[in-house]
Amino acid sequence: MEQSRDSIPDGAQTHFRDLMSYSDYLQLDAVLASQRPLSESHDELLFIIQHQTSELWMKLAIHELRSAMQSIRRDQLQPAAKMLSRVARIFEQLNNAWDVLRTMTPSEYTQFRGNLGQSSGFQSVQYRMIEFIVGNRNLALLAPHSHRPDYIAALEGILAAPSLYDEALQLLARRGLNIGPDAERVDWRLPRAANDEVRAAWKVIYSSPGEHWELYELGEKLVDFEDYFRRWRFNHVTTVERVIGFKPGTGGTNGVAYLRKMLEVVLFPELWSVRTDM
Repeated sequence: MEQSRDSIPDGAQTHFRDLMSYSDYLQLDAVLASQRPLSESHDELLFIIQHQTSELWMKLAIHELRSAMQSIRRDQLQPAAKMLSRVARIFEQLNNAWDVLRTMTPSEYTQFRGNLGQSSGFQSVQYRMIEFIVGNRNLALLAPHSHRPDYIAALEGILAAPSLYDEALQLLARRGLNIGPDAERVDWRLPRAANDEVRAAWKVIYSSPGEHWELYELGEKLVDFEDYFRRWRFNHVTTVERVIGFKPGTGGTNGVAYLRKMLEVVLFPELWSVRTDM
């Protein structure tokens, strides 16, 4: 007998008075109640949801990056490679989000921009955590979080330990490769400087991938992540310029000019420069 189009699928649970439901598990009441526009503008909800979902993706990226670092520290490179692949795909999702936000025109954003006050994505503590975790350790960028001791404690905890790239370089050293001054580093808080020994070590790996397959794959996973990270930054610049032009950012930065400067930051310099040597 043909099933009615209005019937419930066989076996589907329909009564949840004493059972966990989909909404219960995901705490959707709290999630869906957290969008609170401050204006009557139609587009403010888009702006809020785009940034909230980006923060959720960043939370997952931090989780995966930390686990990948632990795996590298334990010489467990297969799970680390899987986690780094996932982080790259997360940033692909973050890139796609800009496409939705770019449907908002300058006149539409102007309708509610004043309600943002001094708030800005520049102040995202999770984005700062990602930057510090992967090695862009600009200590001046602690300042926007100084009003929150819990944020500062979390960021200082990251700065006290090796970055993702530091963990990769320490692994190279454990595998018998010369990494020069990086082998003697003890103050992880400060940014590292690129050095020729690390570049030469990566050249050894890339010249004989079959002999150093795990390290070769790790290098490519790091490059893959930074590739998507750079695209995210570029799309950020393009979106901001498209929506506000060259106006200052709400958080006090000089907007597009600041974001363009950030495009020059290289997270894993020797992994990029070694390509010239091949």
